[in-house]
Amino acid sequence: MSNEKQVKEGINALGAKAAYNLANVTKTKPQYGALTPKWITKFLEFKGLETGIFRVNKVVEGETPLDVLCSQTKKSDIIPDGYVEYETEPREYVLNSISTIININTAIEDVYSAPYDQVQEQLGLAIESLRERQESQLINNDDYGLLKNVADSQRIQTRNGAPTPDDLDELITKVWKDPSFFLAHPRAIAAFERECTKRGVPPTVVNIGGGNFLTWRGIPIIPTDKLLVDGLKNPKSQSGKTNILLVRTGEAKRGVIGLFQAGLKNEHSRGLSVRFRGIDDKGVASYLLSLYCSAAILADDAIAVLEDVEVGEYYDYD
Repeated sequence: MSNEKQVKEGINALGAKAAYNLANVTKTKPQYGALTPKWITKFLEFKGLETGIFRVNKVVEGETPLDVLCSQTKKSDIIPDGYVEYETEPREYVLNSISTIININTAIEDVYSAPYDQVQEQLGLAIESLRERQESQLINNDDYGLLKNVADSQRIQTRNGAPTPDDLDELITKVWKDPSFFLAHPRAIAAFERECTKRGVPPTVVNIGGGNFLTWRGIPIIPTDKLLVDGLKNPKSQSGKTNILLVRTGEAKRGVIGLFQAGLKNEHSRGLSVRFRGIDDKGVASYLLSLYCSAAILADDAIAVLEDVEVGEYYDYD
């Protein structure tokens, strides 16, 4: 074989595969594609609990909770007496536990913790997973999830399937006392944008807490994939149905609040504890992660839902 042929075929040249073994490559931390910004837990007001139980005491309301007298003179009129009646069986919320265990071989930790600490990376990814589940539970939990606890009087249907400006205006009439934000799947937000474009009323954009959000009537529309489309986070079909929520948050506003356990032992962050469980006889270190959360609706008119929202309506524009 001639030297010319050897050079042409690369026989005498150092190949990339061999050189890679000596290379100092630039690496990233583990990339977790399923993570979301989790805006709900950032926009929702949270209240710390001491005992893990939260009771919502409500007044029995009619037209007015107490009869009063409106008169220019009191001499000829009798002032009504009475008291404000309370509900005798108020709703109690018990914190829900979301837990997982992370196991890490100590030999792996000793040898492979440069440039990234293997324990911290594993714990960080596990914590993000728990926070993702927390956001999903805040919306979909069978006991305290926001979707399951909207009063019947606060549920409305779309006019024609697709979410129109009229539909969101109707939602606002249900949560008219200082509404805080809409919650919608990104596909529902895109469907609403198309309806606005069709009508020539594009929604404005605001920056809140480092994120850009569409608004309607000055109320931000917060995206979340936990408001499912046909039961899925990422539906493959162009069409599908979902829900849009409108929320007022804050205890002082008698709104929706998140709940967490305060003062946890080994507290890592709000409502989350990380406990080292020890090392077994095989050299495996174990960590228990527990997140305690729930949500409470302090008044019926603190939340409303637009149901059966169709996300698959598209239009051709001139």
